[in-house]
This record gives sequence, C-alpha cells and structure tokens, in this order.
Amino acid sequence: MAYDLVIRNGTIVDGTGAPRRHADIAVSDGRIVEIGKCQDGARRVLDASDLIVAPGFIDPHTHYDAQICWDPLVSCSSWHGITTVLMGNCGVGIAPCKPAVREVATWDLVNVEAIPFDVLNRGITWEWESFPEYLDAAAKRPKAINLAFLAPLTPFRHFVIGEESMERAATPNETRRIKSLLKEAVAAGAFGFSTTNIMQHIGYQGRPLACRLASNDELKAYCNALRELGKGAIEIALTRTPAVMSNEEYALLDLLLTESARPVTWLALMKRYDVPGAYHETIRRAEPLIKRGGIPQISNLRLVNELDLRNPFMLASFPSWIPAFNQPVEMQRKLYSNSDFRAAFRNDLKTPRVFHGIWSLLWVKEATNPRLKALEGRTVAEIAEARGKDGLDTFLDLPLEDNLELIYTMARFDVPEDLLADSRTMIGLSDGGAHVDMLCDAGYCTELLGSAVREKQLMSLELAVKRLTSEPADFFGIRNRGRLVAGQAADIAIFDFNTVGSSAERPEVRRDLPGGGRRLVVPAQGVKFTIVNGEILYENQQHTGAFPGQALRS
Repeated sequence: MAYDLVIRNGTIVDGTGAPRRHADIAVSDGRIVEIGKCQDGARRVLDASDLIVAPGFIDPHTHYDAQICWDPLVSCSSWHGITTVLMGNCGVGIAPCKPAVREVATWDLVNVEAIPFDVLNRGITWEWESFPEYLDAAAKRPKAINLAFLAPLTPFRHFVIGEESMERAATPNETRRIKSLLKEAVAAGAFGFSTTNIMQHIGYQGRPLACRLASNDELKAYCNALRELGKGAIEIALTRTPAVMSNEEYALLDLLLTESARPVTWLALMKRYDVPGAYHETIRRAEPLIKRGGIPQISNLRLVNELDLRNPFMLASFPSWIPAFNQPVEMQRKLYSNSDFRAAFRNDLKTPRVFHGIWSLLWVKEATNPRLKALEGRTVAEIAEARGKDGLDTFLDLPLEDNLELIYTMARFDVPEDLLADSRTMIGLSDGGAHVDMLCDAGYCTELLGSAVREKQLMSLELAVKRLTSEPADFFGIRNRGRLVAGQAADIAIFDFNTVGSSAERPEVRRDLPGGGRRLVVPAQGVKFTIVNGEILYENQQHTGAFPGQALRS
C-alpha cells in the first residue's frame, strides 16, 4: 500500500517518557498507521535524519477565543510546533453572548487579558449567541491547528443574570439556569469550565469580573454538572495572596475537587522576586490537593512584560488603581498627578501583589518624548536616584512627561527551575493570544527544549516532551493526541535539538492585528516541520497553505 506521508530516519521521542529510538512513521487518513521500518512508498516522504520527531505540543493555557476570528494560523503558537491549544481560561471569554452584552464581553477581555478594545471591536465576528453555536462557528472557519475550549464562567453569568452579574451572587433559580448552560456547553464539546478568584481580574468599567462573585453554592452546582456528565476539568486563577496559598484558597480548591470529582488545575506557582522561597511552602501545603488531582501550573519562562499607564493591567489588584481603567487620557493624567492617589498607591504597595514595586526590576523600554529617549534601558530606581525623588513618584512622573505613551518593561516572576521536571505541576501559562502588547510567551515549549533541556540539562528530552504532550492531553481528556502511537492523530513536531529554541525575552513588534494594532511575537528556532492531522502545516517555518486543524470536542 502507499501511505499519504512517511517520515524516515528520525529519532522518535514518543511523548510517553520512553527512551528515544530510530524509526520511520507512516501516516494515512490523518492518523499514524505504522512506526518502525516502513517499506512501502508514500505520496510525500520527509527525511528526518538528525532530527527529533515528537508529538505536536499541546498548550493548556491560551486566550485565542477572539483571535481565531481573524487569524486562522493561530500565531504565534503554531510556529513553535504546537498543534493543539486550549482556550477559554481564567473565566473570561466571548460565549455565550447576547448582542446587547457584546461590549461588556469585549471590555472583560480588554481588562483581564489586555487585548486592545479597537482590535477586538474590529476582529470579533459574533456569529453566535450560545456556547454550542460558538463551537460550531470555530468548526466551520479555517484553522491551522486544533482548537479545544473550556467554558469560561463569566459570560455564562452575564447571559443569565445580566449587569447584576458584576455585583452579586446568583439566586438559586439563576444558578440552576447557569448550571444547565454549562452542562450543555460541556456536553457539546467543552473540556470543562474555568473561573478566577484573583483581585487583578477586573471586568467592564473596572468592576469585578463576574465569575469572581460566584458564591460557593454556585460553584458547587457548576462542579456537580461535571460530576453528572462524568467528564471535564476545571481551571481556576486562584492565588490572590502575596506569597503562600491561604486557608481560603485551599478550601476553595478542596470544594472544586470534592464537588466535581474531576481534575482541577490552578494558577499559578511562581517564584517571586520579593519572597523567592514562598512557592516551596505553597506546594508543601497543597500536597494533599495535588494527590487528588489539583495540579498547579508553572511557567518555564521568566515572566517579563511591558507596562504602560494607559492600560495598567498589572496594577488592577490595587484598590487605588480601579478608577484608572477604561478612562480617557485626560482623566488618567489627572488621577496620576493627584497626591491623594499617590498616597493611596503608596499604602497599597505595603501589600505587594502581582506588581511588586521593586523599582530596580522596572526599566524604561520606549519613550516618544525626545527629552526622555536617553532614559531608555535605565531602571526606575536609577532614574529616581538621579532625580533625587523616590521610585513611586518617578514611576508616575515619567509617563506623565510622555503623555502616557512611555512603555516600561518589568521582570515580574522568576522560574521555579526545581519544579520543571516535577509531575506535581503542569507546564503551561503561555497566555497565548493575551497581553499581546506586553509579552509573548507562546514559544514556551521550544524555549523549554532549548534552554531547560539542551543548555541547562534540568531534565531529559524524553521527560520534557512528555511534559509538553501527553501530560496536558491526559489531564484534560484530549483523546488520541499527545503520543506517537499507531492509531493516534498524526500531530507531529519535527525539530533540530541542536538549535531548537525561542527568543522569549526579545520579542519582535508587529502591527498585524485588526486595524493595524500592535503586538509582540516570538518566532521559533529549529522547528523544521509541523504536521497537523497528517498534513504538513509548516516546512522550515514556511506555511504550506494548508489549514488542517480541527475544533476538538470533549
């Protein structure tokens, strides 16, 4: 017989953690049909000599919910050998959505995921109201890679409760209706639901994101929907305290695990600069929950992102900053100049949250005022010392001198390297599609292979590939993907282990969003071929013109 595709002479790292081996892979009808010495011919033969052949990577934490409307390549995740993305995380999304609530849903994405309003307003196509209709719309449009979805709780609460969803818990009757809609969404193919509990996540008009106001009685009902269906997982952005998991957070995770009887993944286990050892205490405290399937997500990338005071996303957890959101420049300038605001911010900083206020880890990246150009590359601490002012006043003064155009870069979290190989954690947190003008961590998988494996030797290549493929697939119940095994879907990443990587901390600026909007992107290095459902998607980083992705259903 003749195959559709044969990959010859590659080094197979199959996603199970088994030792690498030399073999051929034969593909027909979108599936792997043989692994070994394939004698028969094929319509296309790839020579993978000196290359690693692995399952396509599966990114468990993205926010491409809107971007798939205008970007069928799902960039930049697809550039990095990622063949499946899971979106709808952190309780925020655009389905279900009645026409009258579209602006609310859009501003929720602006405030939580830092995607510019004009970009979303131009790019979202809105050919749905219900969540099943949103899945159907995704299935119909062209897509380069596979799309999997969580049902985000916020739009479900908007759909049933209306504007009061940002003010109160649901009534018992409203809870029953929301539960029914969530159950319908998971039955239609969502891989579970997501929510958030962190103060930084604010929605329309700077009010709390609606899912944050869900009561424990509500959450119990929504968890019971998954228990009754016997499928689905839960994702929650949980850690709102400065350092160590609190008793309240522990109890909430316990509730979700107990009432759903399903896996729960929570955000995030990170190494803070201000309390660098705190994550050890959190994972120790969470150990009983982890054993029951409550798995924390970690990142293998140092979290460095851009910040400007027009969209002060990172400061949303401070009460003093709530009036700054979704306001015109004139109102923001007046607020930032106000001495009472500065005093309140100074008091808020006594309890560091996502924004740590370490001025030596915050530097000027870009200024438009010619008089400030010489400050680019210098830290706020250095500039404050030279000006004879304190860090906080300098942090606010510089953007005011640049009509709020000035862009900072901030190092927020370091990498907990001792946990990268730890099965008690899930590697994720790329936030692909979100924070587009602040950071781009979509290349986390190539960075893991190049930095953590090849350069630092923190784990074996076999384990790293397993962490990026079968582990997230198994956790979320994404079947027939994540392993190179006969019968599974032919999602395959072929890369040069000597060169694979990304320039994660040196993103490129592109203006290719709807309306010419600005975003940061990170091209991949060393990824030679990406194959999705048996079709070659990229060859030497060049798109073949194929769109072989599928909208996956749980």
